[in-house]
Amino acid sequence: MNISLPPAPPAPDRQAQDRPAVGHELLQQDKYATPLRERIITGLVQGAGYLSILFVSLICLFLLKEGLPAVVNVPVGSLLGITWYPIEGYFGLLPLLMGSLLITIGALVIALPFGVAAALFMSEVAPHWLNEILKPLVEILAGFPSVVLGFIGILTLSPALREVFNLPTGLTALTGALLLGWAAIPTIVSISEDALHSVPRSYREASLALGATHWQTMWGVTLPAARSGVITAVMLGMGRVIGETMTVMMVTGNAPVIPSGLNAIISPVRTMTATIASEMGEVAKGSTHYQVLFLIGIILFIFSLIVNSVVFAVTSRRLKHNDRLLS
Repeated sequence: MNISLPPAPPAPDRQAQDRPAVGHELLQQDKYATPLRERIITGLVQGAGYLSILFVSLICLFLLKEGLPAVVNVPVGSLLGITWYPIEGYFGLLPLLMGSLLITIGALVIALPFGVAAALFMSEVAPHWLNEILKPLVEILAGFPSVVLGFIGILTLSPALREVFNLPTGLTALTGALLLGWAAIPTIVSISEDALHSVPRSYREASLALGATHWQTMWGVTLPAARSGVITAVMLGMGRVIGETMTVMMVTGNAPVIPSGLNAIISPVRTMTATIASEMGEVAKGSTHYQVLFLIGIILFIFSLIVNSVVFAVTSRRLKHNDRLLS
């Protein structure tokens, strides 16, 4: 009986076993080179984040150091008064606070409908080629210098409002609200358009399949789905309005009086930012007037903190909602 045995396997190549493969060498190189680059980039990003926190903390401490003594040196009744006349020792902040709120609310009333409507047009109605033209134009308007806006307001808008409403001066709260609304519209349009563009196309298709018109789909499906992004855009636009200085200082009349009555919007007012910009260069360092101006800066800092906190809360809620949908 002949029994055939299987052929013996070839002898292993000792040199091949001792010599590492080329791919293995590259893998070992990437193992040590790539983490080094990643560590450098991570360190730079973390360093920038820590520096940002440090700078904001130092600004906060400086404001508190220079502004809190005003609470001790000036009676609370005087700070809550209605007269701002530092030369005579009157430091009433209510006229400045009310002027800032009036212009901010007026600017939002103007910017909100126009900004959201423009974002809806760019995202849902305009063809792609037109959107590619409008988007850069909106970005350019967002970076328009505030001093140029104030100059335009003095030369054109203020005389026009004076003639239309038969006013002794066109430097009023309405002039400031119109210009600040113009300044806030690009911010609202840009962020709202991005939020509307990120809504899944399936939402629109499902609405149209159920018989809704294109208009009903925009207002009933797309806009509610992008609600958090639109709210974020509005809050950031409000932050731009609150912090504006040169425009309001040039076109609002700088009258520290409490706006009252139906004619308040067409009367001169003064904002907190304009007060700091116009008076900080004239006060003696360490004086009571100097401390009160820094106290106004603390109030503005608190307002900005509230706006940013609301934006962060809305954004976080949106991210959690998206995570729940994905899970």
